[in-house]
Amino acid sequence: MIKRNIVLIASILMIAACQNSKPKTSVNQNTYSFFLGTYTDGDSKGIYKLKMEADGHLKMIGLVAETANPSFLAFANNQKTLLSISELVRDNNMGIVESYQTGDSLKLISCKPSGGAHPCFVTANDAGVVLTANYTGGNIGYLKADENGELSDLLDVQQHTGSGTVVDRQDQPHAHSVWFQPNSNHIIAVDLGTNELWISSIDSVSNQFVPANQAKVSLADGAGPRHLAFHPNGKIFYVINELDNTITSFSISDHEEVSMIGNVSTLPADFDGVSNPADIHISKDGKFLYGSNRGHNSIVIFEVQENGALKLVGHESTRGDHPRNFSLSPDDKFLLVANKNTNNIVSFKRDSVTGMLTFVDEIKAPSPVCILFQQ
Repeated sequence: MIKRNIVLIASILMIAACQNSKPKTSVNQNTYSFFLGTYTDGDSKGIYKLKMEADGHLKMIGLVAETANPSFLAFANNQKTLLSISELVRDNNMGIVESYQTGDSLKLISCKPSGGAHPCFVTANDAGVVLTANYTGGNIGYLKADENGELSDLLDVQQHTGSGTVVDRQDQPHAHSVWFQPNSNHIIAVDLGTNELWISSIDSVSNQFVPANQAKVSLADGAGPRHLAFHPNGKIFYVINELDNTITSFSISDHEEVSMIGNVSTLPADFDGVSNPADIHISKDGKFLYGSNRGHNSIVIFEVQENGALKLVGHESTRGDHPRNFSLSPDDKFLLVANKNTNNIVSFKRDSVTGMLTFVDEIKAPSPVCILFQQ
């Protein structure tokens, strides 16, 4: 009888242990790590790695690559390769783009000229095309990354020309980002200095930029376009403008023509201070759009209407100064903000129904400027 009871108790304990293990598996599926790009003119040494728990709490893992001013990061080769620009200028009047093998730490694979001075953005597509935006150089650089993450030499440069109307900020070209257009072979380069979107494609045979039929799209005088976000339908996109604190919406026709369809402010109507937007992202379901305000130090939240128009939901304080970059977690449940001047990253829980943000956690990090989640 005693033996039978012991066996019964052991069986119950085993079943309970199995049942208790199920939630842990679910939690692990929602735990993400992310790389952090920084400016290294202070305490930072380069690229760091952090962890976000399933409940949104943050943990510092540590420095994974020592490098100068890695202010923007991107993945290539299905996240097996990490790309980083070095926002500086070298003897050849160019900055640097680096490739790293990802893992518990980062292993440097290659280092190549970016095509211009002070690169501030890098991106790559599934075909291994790597594009850089060089702010001071006012141009876009084109390289390739092979399946091992090795970068080619610089293949072509798209040099921008022209200027805008804002003295000291738009006296010359300042390429700030470049994007692969969904469901198209076109790319869109965003130039704050010329106040334009530059549209082109890449000839894979000659490895050169080729202007599109509609080569440029102008924004409102003094807008200062910086970054953009495509709606999941691929037919609408939104440009956040650094100089006039607005977001401009555009449509893409079946004939690949881009047309402006609207413009909204990123700031509250009663705000009269100095502020400059930085980053912009849209939820995967296309229902909510977010932008960061440096100065007002907030995340602006918009609801996306059926026709693509934006309806203001509200503003959420970033709990720090100078929110240069932010990112939605891969499951869209959290939004993380990098506050550069206060050296902190703040985690918010995102309500998928209302779009609103609720503070969860914050962590210290040196001069944080770019958050890149691993999936």
